[in-house]
Amino acid sequence: MECIISYHLIVADTHSILGIIPVLDSSNLERDLQWHKKHTGFEYLFGDDMYAGIRRDQWELHLQFHYGTKDDPIHPSVTKIFVNDIEIYLEEFVRRETVNYEKLRRNTPWKTHEFGFYDLNGNAFFIVEDAY
Repeated sequence: MECIISYHLIVADTHSILGIIPVLDSSNLERDLQWHKKHTGFEYLFGDDMYAGIRRDQWELHLQFHYGTKDDPIHPSVTKIFVNDIEIYLEEFVRRETVNYEKLRRNTPWKTHEFGFYDLNGNAFFIVEDAY
């Protein structure tokens, strides 16, 4: 399942979508909150032992606990975060020891520059810039 994070839109039209918040599976919320703080810069916003929200700038992600069993499996997802000036983000994520420089792919067939990584639950994240 691929989820593209959308800007939180504030629009006068009452019938507009105001935003999209991905809800990612987690087998250990406390561990994953710390991982995201260190490796992605997303900070704790709210939560309990089953559900939590994290935020960075205007972006918000939610984490939902699952046992990782047959009856309550972990379903990893893919999240793409679109940015301007991908080099700044690459430098930051290298400093955070989330990726290395070799992860940057320039001029993909779908006309982007991007790099990606996985969290501890197998959720994939791609930082993406349009390649005009």
